[in-house]
Amino acid sequence: MARRPVALAAAVVLVLEAFGIVLLNWILSIVVDRQQMSLAGLQPRAMSAGSWVGGIVFGLYLLFCAAVLLRTAIRDRAPGGFTRIALISCAVVHGVLGAFAVGLVGWVAFLAMTVVLALLVLTLMAYGEGREGEGRGSAENDTNSPNSPNTPNSPNGASPAAPSSA
Repeated sequence: MARRPVALAAAVVLVLEAFGIVLLNWILSIVVDRQQMSLAGLQPRAMSAGSWVGGIVFGLYLLFCAAVLLRTAIRDRAPGGFTRIALISCAVVHGVLGAFAVGLVGWVAFLAMTVVLALLVLTLMAYGEGREGEGRGSAENDTNSPNSPNTPNSPNGASPAAPSSA
């Protein structure tokens, strides 16, 4: 299955997106500061700092999700607990951003958000539930499975021994 390359591709895309978000918010903070923009009496410096801090926080969130995806790809194990919830929330954020992007930016931005969303969902689905399914073997290798070749009643297994009369 191609789950490792998908997780790696999603990690790379999230790292690039994190740097893009930080760059975009840095540019927005410069624009707000130079034009002395204000919203409801808020100081322009506060709006500039808020844009910068918001970009850094969102960039760190995306980098965290990328690190989780990278670790998932390297270990070939599903993320569990908090990290799985973080990836699900990242997928939801990309879905919402994609919906807003159609009206505000255009279809190309929507397509980009949808590709990231698809990579995240595909990674989450490929790795399944994680801890519950990792310890189990397949039905062919499970000796307790009724269809296992090691069971006496299976068509390919050894026939049961005839009872001996003693």
